[in-house]
Amino acid sequence: MHEQVTETSTRPPVGAMEELGRDPASRKRFLRMVGGAGAACVFATFLAACNGDSGDEDQSGAEGESSAGPDASPAGGVAATREPQPDPKAGTTDLEILGYALAVEQLENAFYADVLDSGLFTGADLNMIEQFAENEREHLELLEATVKKLGGEVLAAPKTKFPLTSPANALRLAAELENGGAAAYLGQANRIRSKEVLAAALSIHSVEARHAATLNSLAGLPPEPQGAFAVPASMEQVLTSVQRFIVT
Repeated sequence: MHEQVTETSTRPPVGAMEELGRDPASRKRFLRMVGGAGAACVFATFLAACNGDSGDEDQSGAEGESSAGPDASPAGGVAATREPQPDPKAGTTDLEILGYALAVEQLENAFYADVLDSGLFTGADLNMIEQFAENEREHLELLEATVKKLGGEVLAAPKTKFPLTSPANALRLAAELENGGAAAYLGQANRIRSKEVLAAALSIHSVEARHAATLNSLAGLPPEPQGAFAVPASMEQVLTSVQRFIVT
């Protein structure tokens, strides 16, 4: 007699992006939670970047949301830039992602504090820098609160030093940091499991991208240097790029 074998699924729990990509009803509730149609474009960017992880299910149905599914995204999404790990949701917890995002925000906060102290800007440019600095401070506070809510520890910010030699140099450096911040959040989108954490990442990514576009224009760079689709960056890429600002 042949023994009957019952298969059990060993597939890990899906991430928040994958779940929302598959379930239109859940997606509608999520978009209402984070701002409805105003957040739909950013969510569509996140979903497109995760094209390799959301399957072939129908991606339409959310109010105000792009009907383009994951397969409509170009090559070079998260699947092309994430760290070498077969399952992008394995081995990285939401708390670790939050800690990484917090490190990025600590760096940006330190940068804007130094820029304001430098006296390089006046008038409208100074007002803009002050507004961006306030935005980044609020990002930092949100991430710190979320880390503590999940039972994590908020690590002290590292000591930093930025080469602020002129207004033009400072603007290009600000553009580099903000573009890096936007790419950092996008690069972690398909790893996040909690919808609450995903909502925080989505809302911050949107503002980082707007900062980056504004600063690119002021620095003489294309507002959308990567074209119609944003390119994410892995943790390794981002942390390596900012290492030169960390004083050890």
